[in-house]
Amino acid sequence: MVLTPWRSLWETRLPSLREEIDRLFEDLFGRASTSLFREEVWLPAVDVYEREKDIVIVADLPSVDVKGVSISVVGDRLTLRGERKRDEELRDEYPFRLERIFGTFERTIQLPCEVLPDKAKATYRDGVLKIHIPKAEKMEPREIRVTIE
Repeated sequence: MVLTPWRSLWETRLPSLREEIDRLFEDLFGRASTSLFREEVWLPAVDVYEREKDIVIVADLPSVDVKGVSISVVGDRLTLRGERKRDEELRDEYPFRLERIFGTFERTIQLPCEVLPDKAKATYRDGVLKIHIPKAEKMEPREIRVTIE
């Protein structure tokens, strides 16, 4: 039988709910209040998988120069930062429709357990960033017997 550590609702469901609400407000209000020529903040879609020995993070980063992407891990939080730049400047053209968002992004993801960030490996292919981070060894409780004199 596999035992799963208990985590409160706040730890398991609410961070992702908060990110979805942030994305909803960004989609609804962020575009309407900004200029067509101004770069906006966008949040790339992210999947997180927990496997037996590691955590896998998959992020969609189309049209992003991977050399400008920063990945950092502090405790049990991973942060992705970078920028998607517009291919060409719109100076003389009158835009008929502009739906793609360009600009900087920052995404902080709560990881399901402690990890070893020094041993992380990342690959980038076809606009998809995959990060593999090994899990930290769990400290098993042990009993220490003390003799009383």
